[in-house]
Amino acid sequence: MNDIILKVREELIANIDSKTLETGQRFFKEKIDFYGVTIPKVNKIAEQLFKELVNEPKLKIWDYCEQLFQSGNLEESFVASHWSYKFENQFTKEDFYLFERWIKDYINNWASCDTLCNHTVGAFVEKFPEFIKELKNFTSSENRWVKRAAAVTLIIPARKGLFLEHIFEIADLLLLDPDDLVQKGYGWMLKAASQAHQEEVFQYVMKNKGIMPRTSLRYAIEKMPEEMRKRAMES
Repeated sequence: MNDIILKVREELIANIDSKTLETGQRFFKEKIDFYGVTIPKVNKIAEQLFKELVNEPKLKIWDYCEQLFQSGNLEESFVASHWSYKFENQFTKEDFYLFERWIKDYINNWASCDTLCNHTVGAFVEKFPEFIKELKNFTSSENRWVKRAAAVTLIIPARKGLFLEHIFEIADLLLLDPDDLVQKGYGWMLKAASQAHQEEVFQYVMKNKGIMPRTSLRYAIEKMPEEMRKRAMES
């Protein structure tokens, strides 16, 4: 095992927070492997240890990230996501297939999914928007995290007003998905899009409210004015 991976694990163990350890599992339906370290502390550890890696080539960092994701541990996945995002200015098209494999093979909870996809994969598709078609392919997966990834990858671009047509298409593809974590994912994507395109998202919700799961609908309209929310929630 590489020294840097050992250091990550030693730092995480040294920073276990008793309250986080006690309460962390309640946020997940599935059994989670986690140390019990607060997210700000995990980010600080990731940032500090990355200073030891600044001269390492990208492919070496990808190898470290792979080892961390492979563990299945929550906080280790956060460190890997933090490190991979550091290379947003060096992303190449080939990196998508590595990110896709991480999602398909290693992601096992919503927090790891969102942390990797919001930042690393989201930055990637901003740089290479032609890969949004791959996100659309994600929607037909049998893996709930792959389907959620299709939506949550576009959260930050959506807030910037980007990719609205693609966002609606992904929402269409996930519209009737029975998995509540997928419903929350695309509802969150629509909510993010509403920050720049409120009227367009409202019209999308109104068009689909008869069949859209209430979970998705509530997420989508959360940032809208009260009058809009009332209209959307009417039977």
